[in-house]
Amino acid sequence: MARIRRLGPAVRIGLIAGVLVAALAFPLAALAGIGIVDTGRGLNGIPTELTVSPPAQTSYVYAADGRTLLTAFYEENRHDVPLDAVAQDMQHAIIAAEDARFYQHHGVDARGVARAFVANQKSGGVSQGGSTLTMQYVRLALQNSARTPAEITAATQQTAPRKAREMRLAIELEKHTSKAEILSRYLNAAYFGHRAYGIYAASQVFFSKPPSDLTIAESATLAGLVKAPTDFDPASQDQGPARDRRNYIIDKMAELKYISPAQADQAKREPIRLRLSSPPNDCVSIPGGLRDYGYFCDIFRNWWLRQPAFGKNSLEREEQLRRGGYRVVTSIDAKAQAAATAAVQRQQASDSNLAMGVVVVEPGTGRIRAAALNRVYSLEPGRANTVNPLLGGGDIPGYQAGSTFKMFTMLAALEHGMPLSTSYNSPMQYRSKYRIGWGQYNTCGSYWCPKNASKEMTGDRNMWSGFGESVNTYFVQLEEKVGADNAVKMAERLGLRWRTDVDSRLAEPRHAKNWGSFTLGVSSTTPLEMANAYAAVAADGRYCAATPVVSITGPDGRPVSAGQPQCQQVVSSGVARAATDAARCVTGYGAAAGGCGSWSTGTGIYRAVGRPVAGKTGTTDNDRSAWFVGYTPDLAAAGFIADPDNPNSTVGGATEAPGVAVAETLRGASAGTPAHDFKPPPGRLVSR
Repeated sequence: MARIRRLGPAVRIGLIAGVLVAALAFPLAALAGIGIVDTGRGLNGIPTELTVSPPAQTSYVYAADGRTLLTAFYEENRHDVPLDAVAQDMQHAIIAAEDARFYQHHGVDARGVARAFVANQKSGGVSQGGSTLTMQYVRLALQNSARTPAEITAATQQTAPRKAREMRLAIELEKHTSKAEILSRYLNAAYFGHRAYGIYAASQVFFSKPPSDLTIAESATLAGLVKAPTDFDPASQDQGPARDRRNYIIDKMAELKYISPAQADQAKREPIRLRLSSPPNDCVSIPGGLRDYGYFCDIFRNWWLRQPAFGKNSLEREEQLRRGGYRVVTSIDAKAQAAATAAVQRQQASDSNLAMGVVVVEPGTGRIRAAALNRVYSLEPGRANTVNPLLGGGDIPGYQAGSTFKMFTMLAALEHGMPLSTSYNSPMQYRSKYRIGWGQYNTCGSYWCPKNASKEMTGDRNMWSGFGESVNTYFVQLEEKVGADNAVKMAERLGLRWRTDVDSRLAEPRHAKNWGSFTLGVSSTTPLEMANAYAAVAADGRYCAATPVVSITGPDGRPVSAGQPQCQQVVSSGVARAATDAARCVTGYGAAAGGCGSWSTGTGIYRAVGRPVAGKTGTTDNDRSAWFVGYTPDLAAAGFIADPDNPNSTVGGATEAPGVAVAETLRGASAGTPAHDFKPPPGRLVSR
């Protein structure tokens, strides 16, 4: 041993390790054939560079305020924090518990290995490991980086080669890495039980606080878990082992002069006071007070799975969400969400067979501000519980939206130079030029002959009165003039996609010209799509892809571009303003450039919203669903009611409920903000 002391630290440690690593792993009787030279050669042949793969980290999802946590996504509950975000007492406690000579050794502690050698000789097995904190970190890093069964085995099996590898890598790591950095990495990698990986997760799970606020007693309790998370679990019925382990560590902290004897005595007298919390994971575990955010969360998750920035396919993107450690600030606005939720619940009970929902989108950005449904986003059994994406964002057929589709026909006509004053005599029933096809039920021989909803709709109508009164026979004539295929193309430009095989076939150019019933809303859609389409009209024809995100930050603190508004001008501002002027007639607000007639389908909506508002009502055959899509210059909202489980059910007397819900939502979401008016249409689109 005297000869060894005269050698340099690294050589000395290597030689001692060469002898003792075998002793640590094998019974004494087996050491006869394992000499210093053989094990020394083993150390010299081991790679010296530690390859560290980033560990899985939790992604956190917040509301638009950047403070309200909606949920998290993770495989391992872990979030890395810098060392200065960890209480000094916690740093000292982990050193006292795991490696009292951490600041004296160079990766391998000769004294510790010697003590373990003696202990293992006495026990005849492996009772002590002699691992330093640096060696433990190396082992954790190798485990986290393992990708194949062979790599996992090599990183975890109790063998001399594994121990030798850890020693060599620990020695090399300390040559170019500071003690503070090693301690930081260890604290972020260690497992504390209860699915908590790293000190941030552990502090939240056991004490519901950040690691910067941990006390001496709390720090020692957590430090005690690393050795055996199950044996020293303070959340078990018998806290005795956890308390004994904690007090041992507190005494060790005092021995190392990290705390005073008085502080140690005080800390040991404290009972173990836990504030256990179970961190949310995925959309089904959003905290109780925010349960109505579940459907918005589902829209976000489905949006993420479609973003190529996070992987080549949905599986890679899912892995990024659960392992990537992102901080996501979503677009959901607490005031808008509260208004939408209250409005929906007032109109339809949660246990109704009818689903009723409202989606709110911000014109000019496409940001989704609210998504409320009279159901509970839950996997638990119950009539009101479902995780189906009934508001959109996922792969559901959707619902027919009735006369809200007349907006697409009107936009196409205006774009083709037909002014708002375009007038047609609109009889109760009209023989169209369209041949009988799918969705075109009223027939006159071999032609489709649509009807109006009431006799009051007959007579001469223009776009203002035809849209305000929702006159079917007027809009079929308008569609004939501009071409049904152009109305279909307009809907596509405003973000609609065809969700059924029938709709996809009819939307093909060779069939679209004969899709006369398209203007009456026989195609399936979702509230999210319709809110976003009308938002483009509110934004003077600027369409923005719907996004549930304001910002995304990677684990390195750098912003990710995904989720930023993706906008393009799909129709001219003049066309959009002209369409809005006619849509004002629906709500009772009145047009700026023409007369709306004596009545409208949603005449009380302007009064309910209390500021300039436009929109369109919609019902389907036999009232199987009812809609209202409305917008101010600042917000667009789509409301619907239907039975998602039985498309043949009717909504009964609830056809006006979506209009009421949207009006209340727009009023509540806009409260306290300045009111803006719509811009009038250009003269060329008012009349010839």
